[in-house]
Amino acid sequence: MNILKNPPREDWEEICTRPGLDAEFLRSSLRNLIERVRLGGDDAVREFTSQYDRVNIRELRVSEEEISEAVQILDDDLKNAIQVAADNIWKFHEKQVPPTAHVETMPGVKVWRKAVPIEKVGIYVPGGTAPLFSSVLMMAVPASIAGCHEIVLCTPPNKEGRVHPAILYAAQLTGVKNIFKIGGAQAIAAMSCGTESVPSVYKIYGPGNQYVTMAKQLVSEDGTAIDMPAGPSEVAVLSDHTAQPSYIAADLLSQAEHGSDSQVIFVTTDPSLPEKVKAEVDRQVAELPRKEMAREALKSSKIIYMDNLDNAVALINFYAAEHLIVQTENLDNVAEKITNAGSVFLGNYTPESAGDYASGTNHTLPTNANARAYSGLSTESFMKYITFQQISKEGLSILGPIVEKMAEAEELQAHKNAVSIRLTNG
Repeated sequence: MNILKNPPREDWEEICTRPGLDAEFLRSSLRNLIERVRLGGDDAVREFTSQYDRVNIRELRVSEEEISEAVQILDDDLKNAIQVAADNIWKFHEKQVPPTAHVETMPGVKVWRKAVPIEKVGIYVPGGTAPLFSSVLMMAVPASIAGCHEIVLCTPPNKEGRVHPAILYAAQLTGVKNIFKIGGAQAIAAMSCGTESVPSVYKIYGPGNQYVTMAKQLVSEDGTAIDMPAGPSEVAVLSDHTAQPSYIAADLLSQAEHGSDSQVIFVTTDPSLPEKVKAEVDRQVAELPRKEMAREALKSSKIIYMDNLDNAVALINFYAAEHLIVQTENLDNVAEKITNAGSVFLGNYTPESAGDYASGTNHTLPTNANARAYSGLSTESFMKYITFQQISKEGLSILGPIVEKMAEAEELQAHKNAVSIRLTNG
């Protein structure tokens, strides 16, 4: 990790740049992949699965027998842990169901907005380097609460052509039945275009690598909605002298181990912490099973010393991290100053991994500075809003002349006539 001291504001853009591949190369190759899936359906998906996942799949859909077997073989302690996590996620997300608000804007003019579920949704669960069964809970629970009628789940198969039993257990626990052994960009293409086996959906959700993220952006151009740009994982840690170097290092590595294209940032106002944390990172990474992946991510990661907290917070807000951990004095005061982050973890005893799994908040979050404009996944993400209005005869007598005047000023005579004919004929 590179250590920087009080970088000037004009350097922040470069400092906060995430690692990435050539966007034009990605766009061109993935546009071709999507078109091949659109034209070739299941056969094209099988071909890409063989090419990228190194496994030949005959039946893309996971069978009921496979799901039943997964439930039987999964460790009971892990089942219990998944159940507790699901319960916490449900408790948090069920409070997000928006009420229908009825408003009478003027006598006889009633308007309201109603949230309705998106009928067909697709959820992508990464599994190439780690089986992220927690992502099933993070998407399927709010989708179920929202009332989505059809949930399609795609996840990569392992080398034996099977899906990790924990992913299948989490899926059946949350009521997901349409499960497919498809990973990467081809999964996004299949859910968008539809194939002989995979139903097309109206909106696609889920994190993934740069290929998945770009594929989602491309299908959104073709008319399939997506949740957000959610690419390689990242975390920023903000601390002062009250923080523990070992905790900080562990938090940084918890995201660095996601993949070589992940990024971690540590910003501190304590001049003694950069070297201490760097030493702890070097010590802890050597003990990780995924140490090579984490070390690769650390090459594009940074430790930054800022000489005062206001500048440190300003840099953190500019970075707009997917995950932000704050370990400082006066936590509430600092938290109020955070304007750009996907999810915030406050205090020495709130590791980011708690939110990844079981605290109840959602871990599908905007990355690559998109937290400046996007929110993390919620129950409302699986809903859309329809506005309604009902005007009485008396209401139109009050509102009608106003509409007539405005339509006339915009030179839209038919708009005016739609009101005038009612006012004239009663």
